[in-house]
Amino acid sequence: MNRIMFVCHGNICRSPMAEFVFKKLIKERGLEDKFTVSSSATSTEEIWDGVGNPVYPPAKRELLKHGITCEGKRAVQLKKSDYENYDLFICMDSANVRNAIRILDGDKQGKVKKLLSFLGSDGDVADPWYSGNFEIAYQDIYRGCVALLGNFYNI
Repeated sequence: MNRIMFVCHGNICRSPMAEFVFKKLIKERGLEDKFTVSSSATSTEEIWDGVGNPVYPPAKRELLKHGITCEGKRAVQLKKSDYENYDLFICMDSANVRNAIRILDGDKQGKVKKLLSFLGSDGDVADPWYSGNFEIAYQDIYRGCVALLGNFYNI
């Protein structure tokens, strides 16, 4: 079983988009039983009284354009204890990497990576919360997820 957690700042845009894009990719290939996939935030900004906000509506709409639903997903925060429960923490940008490593109390096993590194890039997935461009974020996430899956299977 390959256990992957996608990570971004608030867990309402990029990381849930990546979670559900990756879930669609593995479902299309009949690989659902080979993976556990989730997403989380490095901040608590989208979590109130222990309840996370749902996926941001423009992110949800972008996923729906590609036939992907994320119903029921609510923001959750990354926890130190997650380190032992996941094989990879796939971050959307450099700040997410720094914050994830801080929350996880280090990365002794080299589990924390940036999504676009699977494309051979040191770039970040631009945060559509600020840019408003969810289509560009989706395209980067999709390409990164395809490359990530190819890391496990020669696809």
